[in-house]
Amino acid sequence: MASQSQGIQQLLQAEKRAAEKVAEARKRKNRRLKQAKEEAQAEIEQYRLQREKEFKAKEEAALGSHGSSTTEVEKETQEKMFVLQSNFQKNREEVLNSLLNLVCDIKPEIHLNYRING
Repeated sequence: MASQSQGIQQLLQAEKRAAEKVAEARKRKNRRLKQAKEEAQAEIEQYRLQREKEFKAKEEAALGSHGSSTTEVEKETQEKMFVLQSNFQKNREEVLNSLLNLVCDIKPEIHLNYRING
């Protein structure tokens, strides 16, 4: 009977050690999965940054001509504004005098639609 209880004790201890080893293996597995996930995230981020950089380079190459056309349009606009301002300054006095003459030169006349009742 003593040998049976001793055998049972040995089996229980062996079972306990096996359970501890399984638990330790699960912990190692979980740590490794977490580490693999972190490595994958870092790799994905690096790939995303690389692709974004390539996209920016291609976008810059495609829009490079667009940027110069924008500058060209702004330059033309400034030139047209300058011409308009100079024409305004040049013709301002003449237009004002013409308007004043039209307003101040009063010719009293009877309107065509006016009827004299009587």
